Amino acid sequence: MTDRRTPRKTSLLALVLAAVGCSKAPEDPAADPPPQASAAAKPKAPAPTPPAVKFVDVTAESGVDFVHFNGGRGEKLLPETMGSGVAFLDYDGDGDPDLLFVNSAPWPAAPAPEPAPAQRLYRNDGRGKFQDVTKEAGLDKTFYGQGVAVGDYDNDGDPDVYFTAVGRGFLFRNDGGKFVDVSEAANAKGPNAWLTGATFFDVENDGDLDLFLGSYITWTPEIDKVQGFQAAGLGRAYGPPTSFNGSLCALLRNDGGRFTDVSEEAGVQVRTPDLKAPLGKSLGVAPFDVDGDGLVDVAVSNDTVQNFLFHNKGGGKFEEVALLSGVAFDQSGSPRGGMGCDWSYFLDDGRLGLAIGNFSNEMTALYVSERPETLLFSDMANRYGLGASTQPPLKFGLFFFDYDLDGRPDLLMANGHLEPDITKVQAGESYAQPAQLLWNSGRPGRDLYVDVGETSAGPDLFRPMVGRGSAFADVDGDGDLDVVITANNGPARLLRNDGGDANRWIRLALAGDGSKSNRDAIGARVEVKAGGRTLRAQLFPAKSYLSSMEPTLTFGLGKSEAADEVSITWPSGKVAKLEGLAAGKTYHVDEAAGLR
Repeated sequence: MTDRRTPRKTSLLALVLAAVGCSKAPEDPAADPPPQASAAAKPKAPAPTPPAVKFVDVTAESGVDFVHFNGGRGEKLLPETMGSGVAFLDYDGDGDPDLLFVNSAPWPAAPAPEPAPAQRLYRNDGRGKFQDVTKEAGLDKTFYGQGVAVGDYDNDGDPDVYFTAVGRGFLFRNDGGKFVDVSEAANAKGPNAWLTGATFFDVENDGDLDLFLGSYITWTPEIDKVQGFQAAGLGRAYGPPTSFNGSLCALLRNDGGRFTDVSEEAGVQVRTPDLKAPLGKSLGVAPFDVDGDGLVDVAVSNDTVQNFLFHNKGGGKFEEVALLSGVAFDQSGSPRGGMGCDWSYFLDDGRLGLAIGNFSNEMTALYVSERPETLLFSDMANRYGLGASTQPPLKFGLFFFDYDLDGRPDLLMANGHLEPDITKVQAGESYAQPAQLLWNSGRPGRDLYVDVGETSAGPDLFRPMVGRGSAFADVDGDGDLDVVITANNGPARLLRNDGGDANRWIRLALAGDGSKSNRDAIGARVEVKAGGRTLRAQLFPAKSYLSSMEPTLTFGLGKSEAADEVSITWPSGKVAKLEGLAAGKTYHVDEAAGLR
């Protein structure tokens, strides 16, 4: 099979495979050797069995009727294959997560559908029933949207939103539940580029949220059309990113509510060493304090070129260290088609994992730190159960979450292909694909992550769709985490978690002091001790693919009746300790006022 990264050349077969975005031959799961076996072989224990936790499709009954529109009309322009980000946020401050969907738009001069496609906001009544409030909230705006980031950039106590789009970005300030476009006034449009993943975080720990932007490729309709991508039996086809020049990430520094582009001086613009051309083809963006120095680093998953890891060196300066850290390539030293990404303390020993969803026939990456708080990683996907089972699908939205509340982060992937007619040229591929859920068994080795099927999780999660963005939140207030998945050019799906709350839990809603810590407490580090274990998390809503999670942190306690101790390290460096928090409650913790 022709590598997706191979330039378009010579044979018709190569042209066809490149045009539909075909990846390289399947990776060898055996490339990651198992741990050394003991001299005396022991009988293998029975395979761990995932819990009976069902994900039930409640989209229709919830009132969510969002349908993504990609503007396609036969020209096969590459942005039509991307989108649609999604976010959970409490826009009205009533304590429950609302839903925001990102939509695209008709191409210029194309006939517009009625009503015009726009971003869509749904208010949650606290019980998982949603009402469309887009127009009254001021978000009935039409542009070719891609992703969304959520953050209180002005520290006034309500969440603002930033949309990435083809050509620019859009910043909407939340004024008491009414959103106002302040892109121009705040100098927040960002570069003239195809913007994708975005995240708010405090670069310098000065108490306000800055904005990091990924961008995909250097693209215009004219550049796309002149390529003339063709597939036998299909005609015009979507071209691979290898046929387009790269692009540059951007960093917008928050200077008192107005942003300054400091991308070049901050060191987040990566160029090829020879031609000094833009290298990035960024889709997923995930911040994290990787080495525990109190400064937020940023992982960026790139499509067909190396991934990035921007190490925050302080003073607003970053160094790109992905190659030195071991997260740039696969085990053979080749780039993969990276889409969504997420960080997690998925083991009990304090080591950190970076998961990246990759193209079809490329397994999901799981870069694991060699020890806690280090920048040295190795891809241990196969060693921990993410090998062969994750190779077939084309993976977009990806995140860690504890869906059964046993205290161990599980992994969900939303999948779907790029080419609607892919089956006609590749019989083994499909356009709509089932999502994938992997349960963290806690058992070391290849049985750590176990592929969950319909028997355990029900059929609804696995009904094929052209999956893209994904996010989680407790939408109905029962403590367990529900899921939303968007579809390219199709309806979104809201899936209620039924049974995850069989275990105990606590939830933490954090608020910084708005001075030395940003009001959202983005970047706060939390440790929870319960049942002889230590659970770890950092508050970063931006993850997955073009999406943002609810800001409330959920900790599964298993059978423990309480969290013995909770330690919160605020972005300011201050530490708060709480003891004896009973399970089954959401605790609001303010850096200034304490537990309330």
